[in-house]
Amino acid sequence: MPATLLAIGETMAMVTPVVAAPVADADAFLLDAGGAESNVAAHVAALGHRAVWFSRLGADALGRRIARQLGARGVDVSRVVFDDAHPTGLYVKDPGNGVLYYRRGSAAAHLSEADADEVSFDGVDLLHVSGITAAISASAAAFLARVMARARAEGVTVSFDVNHRAPLWDAATAAPALLELARGADIVLVGRDEAETLWGTPTAADVRALLPGVAELIVKDGDVGATAFAGVDEIFVPALVVEVVEPVGAGDAFAGGYLAGYLSGDPVADRLQAGHERAARTLQTTTDSIDEPSLR
Repeated sequence: MPATLLAIGETMAMVTPVVAAPVADADAFLLDAGGAESNVAAHVAALGHRAVWFSRLGADALGRRIARQLGARGVDVSRVVFDDAHPTGLYVKDPGNGVLYYRRGSAAAHLSEADADEVSFDGVDLLHVSGITAAISASAAAFLARVMARARAEGVTVSFDVNHRAPLWDAATAAPALLELARGADIVLVGRDEAETLWGTPTAADVRALLPGVAELIVKDGDVGATAFAGVDEIFVPALVVEVVEPVGAGDAFAGGYLAGYLSGDPVADRLQAGHERAARTLQTTTDSIDEPSLR
């Protein structure tokens, strides 16, 4: 039976130009599902493992569409809670200008410790979460801390992608909270520049010195490559050279490739290579996904 990943975090409806042009100039748009953790789940499912995604969605047309699209990518969405009182979040990719978020008060922002207590880890081999959840509301931050602690108490490996989002909280506020969460995980993924901004750690070795107790630490350095620290081993694999169409989603693709390799029991170097391959394909699209769903 395939190994199982449980990914938890907000997914929003994503609007993106079909062609990589600024929103003000684009003629055609795609409405898709986009969220860091569900992106990882979709990549893991595409690579042959069972992937389950949990969060809250609005009981609205966008929420139903997101669930349908993720299901079409092979992600199990049966545990999702549809919230009658709060809407599904929305974000718009504006190539060349970043991302516009419309997520305040979303259903996922109302995740709480009560939700964490309802999460089942039966049959789950790996929990994947990210720092975005800690930033969207105080109740979601409490949810994240509790669900990570519950997973580890039940013997489930916890993967944490730092994923600092500056529009949600500044570095000074985020840094100590994200560091505490990272120290509570078994696998941590972080960008080298992200870590430097948050913690003043300019090199991969500096990040490792800050997080010596993490079993597997992966420090990504953009188009340079990625370094994994696993026990006493340090493994570097260079990134692939590609023409970048749109960068958003590449980090999730890398995490999906790496974690799929982890679930398969692959050597660390092979996991890094799989992460780079998945990220390279995503960098060449305007969406967060590679394997297009059958329903749009």
